[in-house]
Amino acid sequence: MSRTVRIRAGSVEATAELNESATADAVWNALPIKASASTWGDEIYFHIPVELGQENAKATVDAGDLGYWPPGAAFCIFFGPTPMSRTSAEVRPASPVNILGKI
Repeated sequence: MSRTVRIRAGSVEATAELNESATADAVWNALPIKASASTWGDEIYFHIPVELGQENAKATVDAGDLGYWPPGAAFCIFFGPTPMSRTSAEVRPASPVNILGKI
């Protein structure tokens, strides 16, 4: 089942596809979500009303991945290195995230 979501910030809009994980299911069921976002390096994140633990969590991700960060109940959009990245090509969250889709 394909699940497409729109992510908007002001006049910028992106389309993302959610995967078939339990984390994606929980986020899908919480939509619509309206939040103020912050950045951390080349990551955009914001708190969402979803409380989950780790589900196949990854310590590094790809640019364009959507993640859920369990310690902060945060939705994350990764588009490049973060302050935790060990190289200029690595995309590393603060701690492992559940991948729930891709932009």
